[in-house]
Amino acid sequence: MSIGTRESDVKNPSLAGQGEGLIEWAAREMPVLGIIRERFAREKPLSGRRVAACLHVTSETANLMLALQAGGAEIVLTASNPLSTNDAVAAALAGPHGVKTYAVKGEDNATYYEHLAAALDHRPNFTMDDGADLVTMLHRDRKEGLADVLGGTEETTTGVVRMKAMAAQGVLRYPLIAVNEADTKHMFDNRYGTGQSTLDGIIRATNVLIAGKTFVVAGYGWCGRGLASRAKGHGADVVVTEINPVKALEAAMDGFRVMPMEKAAEVGDIFVTVTGDVNVLDRAHFERMKDGAIMANSGHFNSEINLKALDQLAGQVSEVRPMVQQYRLADGRRLHVLGEGRLINLAAAEGHPAAVMDMSFANQALSLEYLARNHGELERRVYDVPPEIDAEVARLKLQAMGVAIDSLTEEQTRYLASWEEGT
Repeated sequence: MSIGTRESDVKNPSLAGQGEGLIEWAAREMPVLGIIRERFAREKPLSGRRVAACLHVTSETANLMLALQAGGAEIVLTASNPLSTNDAVAAALAGPHGVKTYAVKGEDNATYYEHLAAALDHRPNFTMDDGADLVTMLHRDRKEGLADVLGGTEETTTGVVRMKAMAAQGVLRYPLIAVNEADTKHMFDNRYGTGQSTLDGIIRATNVLIAGKTFVVAGYGWCGRGLASRAKGHGADVVVTEINPVKALEAAMDGFRVMPMEKAAEVGDIFVTVTGDVNVLDRAHFERMKDGAIMANSGHFNSEINLKALDQLAGQVSEVRPMVQQYRLADGRRLHVLGEGRLINLAAAEGHPAAVMDMSFANQALSLEYLARNHGELERRVYDVPPEIDAEVARLKLQAMGVAIDSLTEEQTRYLASWEEGT
């Protein structure tokens, strides 16, 4: 039986009980999504809609799928990265919860794309993407399905860049909401989530002590900021590399050393790429690295480390620990790549903590509801998350945390709307 004809494709259905426990554990840290799920169950804003989601198949994602399902949607879920699936969670979704799921941790590239195609076989009305692979396949190879699609959302910086490029070239065929651009997504998920989970993945894979190491962070966007601050908190000497002068200046004033990668390559012990670009660590850098250097990636695709160039330099490649490949060069130096250059926080750890994904996935759920109600009024382009959704997610998160804030008095509101008063 081909993958496309199966209701689901998961590694081991018997893991469903274990997965159910993981889903319930994450739900405790996701009160905002829980509130949305309860409302969706009453109002059914997605009733009769088919949703194809290409996301990391984690316990947090499972809670998002269950919220959409409660809202009346028919869900199909596929993995957005070959190493980012939790097989127990996939089994629980496909089994007890009846969510069509196509995801197996460690699947090869051919299976990965077969899973994307299987999701599109269900002719979605809405897409939910993390990296834009699903949307790209739909526009390039499965154009017959575009007539059914009313809108979509995109989770990541990488995916938003791709979707804006499609819009600029006039090939994007339906409106997309850039969930990554919400303040309650990138300021928390990218910064706190990536910062903590990346270190978690590196430590689980290597068991190295971060304190005292020279830790090189390539890119000082929200992910880089979070990672640099967490590495510093672990006692590392943090070096930042950047191509943007404003971000480089910010990193310097945040107390980090800033230098070009060719110079950083000579001093670094651990290198992590978080840029969304290709070949950020390249042949010229490998040739300068110290024996024992460790490289990892927390950008979306496994293209930030030039593995082809590293293969060409290496006389021998071996797996010295799970998720640690050692490249022995002709001069005897040993360079290490974690998690095949894929997202290390998901390849070797469990991804972002549920508490930050609560906000990101609340934005996803509310943005999908917004599209279901307003798609007819939207153009074929990339939109930011509506500010009222961003504010509502923050309000609900504060409420769940038991944090109260001030509100403007009538006098203060009048003052902010006036221009007459001054010194």
